[in-house]
Amino acid sequence: MLDNYLLQELAAFANTGTLAKTAEQLHVTQPTVTRGLQKLETDFGVQLFDRQPNRISLTVTGQLAAKKATDLLQANQDLVTTIRNFDNSQRILRLAATIPGPLILLAPYAKSEQVKVDSQLLPTDKIKTALTSHHYAIIFSNQEIIDDQLSSQSIGKEQLSVHLNKFMYQANQASITFAELKDLSFIVLQEIGPWRRLIQEAIPTAHFFYQTQRDAFSEITQYSDFPFFSTNIVPLKPTDQRPSATDNNRVTLPITDPSATMTIYATYLTSEQAQVSPLITKLIETFPTA
Repeated sequence: MLDNYLLQELAAFANTGTLAKTAEQLHVTQPTVTRGLQKLETDFGVQLFDRQPNRISLTVTGQLAAKKATDLLQANQDLVTTIRNFDNSQRILRLAATIPGPLILLAPYAKSEQVKVDSQLLPTDKIKTALTSHHYAIIFSNQEIIDDQLSSQSIGKEQLSVHLNKFMYQANQASITFAELKDLSFIVLQEIGPWRRLIQEAIPTAHFFYQTQRDAFSEITQYSDFPFFSTNIVPLKPTDQRPSATDNNRVTLPITDPSATMTIYATYLTSEQAQVSPLITKLIETFPTA
């Protein structure tokens, strides 16, 4: 059985290239590192180092051993993290989303001690890893994931609308298409997940002014005529409720293109279905209609 600290010394030496820097990185003395690498070489029973009068380097075999040691150390750390996350998941449901709408739906549940909602949008390519490591119990996205370990369940459809000044010629109709919004300039909140790519591709000639500060964005949309987007879940502007019905300067038009509707899925480990189903059922029952 190889000692963990010896593997750490080997990995650190491969990373730093010298005994002195290895000792500095590990906060030990250089003789300690020297003895440790000698012991590791003895334990393997092969030559790992090429020793010259003023220099020591890894042999080809040593390079392979260092890579495997690094992989093993990372696997050990991943194991610890996964077990800790699993233990936490037995007491607290940790939730995340790759799209902002579900975070609004989850707001009432976030006040519970049994639920923790991550307010930062998760990259879509992290969904499987974040679930299999038990970092999250449910991740909400616009992707249905087909996987042996995971299950995806539809909780509803999010429909995009646009808010226009009522005096614009495009406003004199019951609905609108992306093509009819060409060349316009929009105020858009920075963090809107996959909606950002969608509107950029659907209206390539439009101009989008992205805002990171919600308060500033709210003021701009209140005192300017720039169009902005919203959905049946949440306005994509920095307010917690829909624009007031008494706002006589704007009209709200649903966008009828098929791509303007996204199905929202709750994805989770199939083995944890019984644990997450009650919350998913509640979200389905309260999901806003388009």
